[in-house]
Amino acid sequence: MARPPGLLRAALLLLTAASSAPRRRCGPVALPQDTVLGRPGANVTLLCREREPPNGTVLWSGRRRALGGGNALLLGGLRPEDAGRYSCHLGGHTLRTVRLLVEAPHCPTEPPEPPHVSCSRRSHDKDVLCEWRPRASPAPGTRAVLWMKRRFTMENATEQRCHFYSAAQKFVCRVKVPPGTDDTKALVVSVCVSSRAGSAAAEDRIFTLNGILKPDPPLNVTVEAVERSPQRLCVRWSYPPSWDPRFYWLRFQVRYRPEPAPNFTQVDQVTRTWLDIRDAWRGMRHVVQVRAQEEFGHGAWSEWSREAVGTPWTEPRDVTEMGLYSSQFPAEDDPYGYGATLPPELFGDDTADDAGGAVLEATVRSPTSPYALLVAGGSLLLAIILCFAIGMRYKQRARAQRGAKLEGGGQHPMVPLCPPGSPLSATPLLSPAAPPGPLHVTNLDYFLSGK
Repeated sequence: MARPPGLLRAALLLLTAASSAPRRRCGPVALPQDTVLGRPGANVTLLCREREPPNGTVLWSGRRRALGGGNALLLGGLRPEDAGRYSCHLGGHTLRTVRLLVEAPHCPTEPPEPPHVSCSRRSHDKDVLCEWRPRASPAPGTRAVLWMKRRFTMENATEQRCHFYSAAQKFVCRVKVPPGTDDTKALVVSVCVSSRAGSAAAEDRIFTLNGILKPDPPLNVTVEAVERSPQRLCVRWSYPPSWDPRFYWLRFQVRYRPEPAPNFTQVDQVTRTWLDIRDAWRGMRHVVQVRAQEEFGHGAWSEWSREAVGTPWTEPRDVTEMGLYSSQFPAEDDPYGYGATLPPELFGDDTADDAGGAVLEATVRSPTSPYALLVAGGSLLLAIILCFAIGMRYKQRARAQRGAKLEGGGQHPMVPLCPPGSPLSATPLLSPAAPPGPLHVTNLDYFLSGK
């Protein structure tokens, strides 16, 4: 069955009204009652009553000393100092008080420009701040109002007066968030700026409380050198006072650069309040900044913190003994061998002596290890012992042969060349190879035994 067109039209109107912005009438600023506006050099007439009193003479008092009488007071040739309150009196009684405004010559006559509003929230438990910067200072008497309400609801909008801060040259509106408000529900914001010359409304802004989170920058950023590590820097910082880390955390980004370099190196997804930089440039002062965002990525990043500077640790003998070093090799304290490569032009004339411009020479050091010296010494000692044992062995054999000669009286027995019972052909010309004997360089018993 088709829905009646009247009900459909009513539903559409209701939905449109619920989703529309909470804007109210945005028109020029109306002058308060009993207020008259005049321009410098012009004439203005102030009335005491609509009809002149029948009895007595009406007298006036105000900024000017000489004022005429009567129901109508004519002021000619207005000046800025004529602005103020004027009262009419009859018989000692005050009948009316009129306020005169004299607009300054430099006040613009054009209506205010449409504001470009941006809203933010410093943490989950802070108020919403909406602000914008006009291109020119607003005229005196300019009024700015903000309305905010939840989208797709019929509730009344929250109205908040905005203030202009001349030091910062911007309008700021502060809106309190009721406790228990859902941070994921959409809100609608409208702004109206009006003056006596006209009015202007901003485009409606639709956002969620989570979407406008923007923390303050981190504080107390410090950069410290690490002892005996010429390529390391330790960066520390703290949470801003507006963010309570007991309930919600922040994640951080850190960027740093050596002062000669124009570009930053950026480190993301830092969840702690410190960072160990391992690729700093030797001897160079580094600039470091930190910014923060809600831990789950809601909202925007904060502004960068103030710049903090620091220089890596430098050994005092690096200049006099180490001399020039190659930046192509990794640092001694880098366990992974990722050394930063420095352009040679950065060193410039730093390696030259101030007096004669002579380049300092590096001290040549022997890479000999104590373990190699120990092995060489042990091998030499073993060779000496082996030579001594061989000498003692040959000395004992020579002594034994000399004793045998003395016991035989020096006569050599007659040995037949060929025994009678053995023909010459039966004796092999070459004796068979003897089995391997006990002589070996590692057989110490052969050299030390007395046989």
